[in-house]
Amino acid sequence: MSLEKSDVEKIAHLARLSISDDDIPSYADNLSNILQLVEQMSSVDTNGITPMAHPLSESQRLREDNVTELNQRDHFQQIAPATKNGLYLVPKVIE
Repeated sequence: MSLEKSDVEKIAHLARLSISDDDIPSYADNLSNILQLVEQMSSVDTNGITPMAHPLSESQRLREDNVTELNQRDHFQQIAPATKNGLYLVPKVIE
């Protein structure tokens, strides 16, 4: 499906967007490509595939939460101008 200049202008009006006349051809090409992708996806045979009611009902495989690095706070804070109790001290910026 190829969009014409008038189609892009109508879509822009409905979306309350201001598009310059120079940009209309590129918008028409981009929107036409999107519509072609939708047509291509619609042509896929989905018989026998149960639709998901909601994607969040599926569970994901999660990795174990294992510590893989050593605590290097003291090493990193050695170059800091000021620290106290493991925290970086910064100048006050709001009075």
